[in-house]
Amino acid sequence: MNRNIKLIWDFRGLTSAKTAEHHEIHLKEYIRREQLPLEITGFEIFHEMHAIAYLVVPESYMISIRDALKPHRGEVYE
Repeated sequence: MNRNIKLIWDFRGLTSAKTAEHHEIHLKEYIRREQLPLEITGFEIFHEMHAIAYLVVPESYMISIRDALKPHRGEVYE
């Protein structure tokens, strides 16, 4: 079974929402540039001082993408 992993970048501060939204653009550019079969990206705003951008990858891709993009953390995506 190949689990999906949600790679997460945390942003904090008053500009966290805009930064997370912008970071998602770069994640999509990376997917296109590397011609990866990935589709799930996004950003979430938890409150005015914390937002995240994320990319969901199959576990088999996780290490190479983690090493290239350096997310802050990851979790199993269900």
